[in-house]
Amino acid sequence: MDLRVPRLPKRPRRAAAALGAAVLLAATGTWTATASDTPRPHRTDRVQTMADGTRVDTSYFTSGGGGRRPAVLLAHGFGGSKDDLRAQAEDLAGHGYAVLTWSARGFGHSTGRIGLNDPAHEVTDVSRLIDWLAKRPEVRLDKPGDPRVGIAGGSYGGAISLLAAGHDPRVDAIAPAVTYWDLSDALFPNGVFKKLWTGVFFNSGGGCGKFEPALCVMYQRVAQSGVPDADARALLQRRSPSAVADRIKVPTLLFQGQTDSLFTLAQSDAAERAIRANGAPVEVDWIAGGHDGGDLETGRVQGRVRDWFDHYLKGASVGTGPAFRITRTGGVDSTDGSTRSRGATADAYPGLRGDLRTIPLTGREQRAANPAGASPPAVSALPGLGGGGLAQLSALGTGVSLDFPGQYAKFDAPPQRTALRVTGTPTARVHVKSTSADAVLFAKLYDVGPGGSQVLPGQLVTPLRVTGAKAGKDVTVTLPPVDHEVQQGHHLRLVLATTDLAYASPTAPATYTVSVKGPLSVPTAPAVTTAPTPLPSWIWWLPLAGAGAALALLLTTRRRTAAPTPDPELAEVPLVITDLSKRYAKSSDRYAVRDLSFRVEKGQVLGLLGPNGAGKTTTLRMLMGLIRPDGGEIRVFGHAIRPGAPVLSRVGAFVEGAGFLPHLTGRENLELYWRATGRPPEDAHLAEALEIAGLGDALARAVRTYSQGMRQRLAIAQAMLGLPDLLILDEPTNGLDPPQIREMREVLIRYAAAGRTVIVSSHLLAEVEQSCTHLVVMDRGRLVQAGPVREIVGSGDTLLVGTGAPVPDPVVEKVAALDGVASAVPAEDGLLIRLEPGHTAGALVVDLVRLEVPVLSVGPHRRLEDAFLTLIGGSA
Repeated sequence: MDLRVPRLPKRPRRAAAALGAAVLLAATGTWTATASDTPRPHRTDRVQTMADGTRVDTSYFTSGGGGRRPAVLLAHGFGGSKDDLRAQAEDLAGHGYAVLTWSARGFGHSTGRIGLNDPAHEVTDVSRLIDWLAKRPEVRLDKPGDPRVGIAGGSYGGAISLLAAGHDPRVDAIAPAVTYWDLSDALFPNGVFKKLWTGVFFNSGGGCGKFEPALCVMYQRVAQSGVPDADARALLQRRSPSAVADRIKVPTLLFQGQTDSLFTLAQSDAAERAIRANGAPVEVDWIAGGHDGGDLETGRVQGRVRDWFDHYLKGASVGTGPAFRITRTGGVDSTDGSTRSRGATADAYPGLRGDLRTIPLTGREQRAANPAGASPPAVSALPGLGGGGLAQLSALGTGVSLDFPGQYAKFDAPPQRTALRVTGTPTARVHVKSTSADAVLFAKLYDVGPGGSQVLPGQLVTPLRVTGAKAGKDVTVTLPPVDHEVQQGHHLRLVLATTDLAYASPTAPATYTVSVKGPLSVPTAPAVTTAPTPLPSWIWWLPLAGAGAALALLLTTRRRTAAPTPDPELAEVPLVITDLSKRYAKSSDRYAVRDLSFRVEKGQVLGLLGPNGAGKTTTLRMLMGLIRPDGGEIRVFGHAIRPGAPVLSRVGAFVEGAGFLPHLTGRENLELYWRATGRPPEDAHLAEALEIAGLGDALARAVRTYSQGMRQRLAIAQAMLGLPDLLILDEPTNGLDPPQIREMREVLIRYAAAGRTVIVSSHLLAEVEQSCTHLVVMDRGRLVQAGPVREIVGSGDTLLVGTGAPVPDPVVEKVAALDGVASAVPAEDGLLIRLEPGHTAGALVVDLVRLEVPVLSVGPHRRLEDAFLTLIGGSA
């Protein structure tokens, strides 16, 4: 099943001419036939024309053998196409189904505008596809025009399966995954605009112009006001499965993601309740991953979908699994850094409010400020990153959320005497009073350890708009549904923050007064249990000698699969990257980084260069342990990098746009940041970091008085706290004027002068040339060149040929094709030409004259910008 989630870059569209000359036009569509490498299954591609002229690209998969068989429609996720579903389609076809995949309107090769599963368009398209299946001689019919058909899909495709079941009575079974029941509730929860995820939708769809005009106008209106209006909610509700809740009466297998700030577990809960009320069989499966990343459990999910269709479409005597299943994660596999998981089940779906337990909350009445411009915002999830970075760290017990002092109220429960498993939606009652007419708050339930460290389960937060808050109002806070174990000695903490990065908050300053009015109500669902796995009986029959052999084998295996041991020979080397690779997706053959190797020594200031899409950011994220490579390894001071590796404490990082509390001084901001790390104050080395940053007396002033350059230097000082041996800086000079850039250059040089190492990713090539000692140049995920700046800039194999006028493109191509020329790119009034080893400028000049290139001068170039363009062939 395709569980594709929205992604920021738009998929490239192949030209229509790629369909080839063997296209046969018919009244109902365009046909091409493509046989796979083996005769089973067979794939037929067809472009069908809908009633309004929209062309929908489809692929039809069947395997050999006679007789009629049930059909399955597979729907792709938002931003994807039918091509994402080929592997699952072939698997189902091999198991005796006729499988049809298609690209939804506005995606892949299909035309039309994106309607967010508009019943008048996308849902009607599904009905036309079912019409087509009913005419296929391979497809089993329940009656003329009515094929035996199921629909499965993830995210966008999951919603269309629900909608199709509500609109077309011919659908016999569905298996939607990580999708929405009410899109208005998902994007405007409790009347608050989920701005980042909504922006991801419209950007990954290709921009506002790719959508139906009504959707575009709605998005622009809500994005500008920050407040969803009644018309916007109604527009999305009409496109939601909830609009046809009473008409979905088919067996439904619901998968929903636990690491999902886009479509939470509450969406599948609402779907389960509505469909079960209609009398249809429903089973619910909470998988580990979701739109925020994590393990999507693709193999297990697809296997369960196949069993579901075998049972309800074929009538086979196969089990469909438990009525309710949760994947529970905990701990890290030392062999590859992945999270360990196990399943928990129940004979009935418990809902989100089953077996409630009451826990007292304490805390005085508190005031929380909504700052002007709602900045700086608190941080919970970071939509659009993918990879499961924050959510996965949360599952492993690492706190990564950020709340700013003075911008939240908190109420604590007592420590747990025994472990507590929270399964569902906790609630609490609070009183809110505001200096403004309405208040917007963001509710979180933290798991707080004995040492004060706190974890936000799933990185989930519930927004709450309180209308009429000026006079004061009691409200029930419904927290995000989770499955999370609170260990003995830990306690729960209710936090109500005034801002959140993912949502639109009121921009006008206001003060909210919050008090708790009752206990915390926590669902426990004790019927959901993890069955122990019994040992095979033959284990008890093993003779003593066999047991000894097994023990020896176990010890050998543990040594072989243990996490890589530190390399003592690299103990003083800041960074060694060896054969590093990262694919865009596990099943993809496209690489963000491929076979990358380089080494960084102490005292170096290394510039990481490359055009957009070169893989720089992916490399840095792997280096910081945020994502795992698919191949190769990264060693920092001899230690292999894994998520949460202790050696990462020796790494500092600066990401552009660091937020500071404007009313606090520079020093107070840094001290607050260091306290949040939980490390001893003496380890901060605050004085040394401030001396290197060179902020002087400005540290005693409020940050709101800082210039952009001073803010950047304060952010660098923050990254330098603890004096990390390896400092990673992403675009540290963005937005600075030339004097400020010069000051930043001096900061970096001073930092490295003490034997530490700095890695800088930047687009300012002239500045990199002056501040960096070494370079790594990447293009399309691969290493192009690495070495000292002076060698790359001053290499004798790159020449600047002056011509006095631009050289025509056909002539440039001829020069690039000359023997001994590695590359040739146009430059101002000339050419930049890189020679292959062993070739000379003299021989080049002869060839240039022969090609009638008006050569005025020839000499080695000395600019990094020219060298960079030459190395990457002008692809920047």
